[in-house]
Amino acid sequence: MSGGASRRAALPFPSASRVWVAAGPLHRLAEDTAVHVELAGHPVCLARSRGAVHALLDECTHGQVALSDGDVEDGQVECWLHGSRFDLTTGIPTGPPATRPVAVYPVRIIGGGIEVAVPTGPAGAADG
Repeated sequence: MSGGASRRAALPFPSASRVWVAAGPLHRLAEDTAVHVELAGHPVCLARSRGAVHALLDECTHGQVALSDGDVEDGQVECWLHGSRFDLTTGIPTGPPATRPVAVYPVRIIGGGIEVAVPTGPAGAADG
């Protein structure tokens, strides 16, 4: 990786300071798509790829635009503005121009519903 990007996942907060929030039904999130949801005041990009559901802070670390408006394919989301790509599992950039990871959130599926663990504080305070 160029540009000094970390290879560590961009976990936004310690597990003790999060709350699980319902994000919607699994059947409404099609494969290789992304949607924007606001969860407890946090903008979240929900994406489904390779059969898994992922949640990231819905803001490109390069262009500060919504990643949920981008394309999802092969476990990555591509920002629509400048083409930065991010790994959906780790948040690590996989293509320029972004060099900083985007925050990722834990996801679980319960009874056909998607739940995301978001920070308990105000949006932006621990999102990245």
